[in-house]
Amino acid sequence: MAEKKENKISLKGWISLILLIILFSGIFQNSGGFLKAFDFSNLIGEFGKVYKDLDFVGKGGTGAKEGFLFTLTLLPTVCLAVGLIDVVESMGGMDAAAKLFNPLLRPLLGIPGAAGISFVASFTSSDIGAVMTKELVESGQMTDDERTAYVAYQYAGSAVVLNTINTQAPLLPIALITIGPIILIEMLCKIIGANLVRFVIKIRNRKNRGVGYGSTQ
Repeated sequence: MAEKKENKISLKGWISLILLIILFSGIFQNSGGFLKAFDFSNLIGEFGKVYKDLDFVGKGGTGAKEGFLFTLTLLPTVCLAVGLIDVVESMGGMDAAAKLFNPLLRPLLGIPGAAGISFVASFTSSDIGAVMTKELVESGQMTDDERTAYVAYQYAGSAVVLNTINTQAPLLPIALITIGPIILIEMLCKIIGANLVRFVIKIRNRKNRGVGYGSTQ
């Protein structure tokens, strides 16, 4: 009885999960009015980008200085994401994510449902997805093998929605299909790649356990 009570998800857990998914999904990124406050990219602001002839990172050339300054612009993003995740976790949102996403992510990628928020966030930000994946492993909610397969999914076509729309914008007018099917094809390739890695890991683990292909086990 005590175990059932412990696993029961409260209403605030579901609400916090829904709000976090909305924040990371990017659906309100280009909205007007107060709805912009429900988008993560709007919350972190525009500092560090070209704005009114001021560019924090600098212009022209590449090197250690530019790389260092670019890293500084990532710190607010990571800090805010980690803070939001900790708040949602304290409200039971991560337990809600595990229950909601496990039926989808376990057969699709072989990862736990607790990675659901990271899965949604990785559509628009590889940085947030990486931070959340690291926390899942450190908290014991994801194994090293699961992380390996999940990383294969995340970093093939990283931030697939955001990068397809923004970075590849010059190519979209000459594309033979619309942006929707393009993103779906990219997602399919990401999932296939992750499952190939899952297969390789499974074969490796079988060999490490000493179970050969000719075994009857």
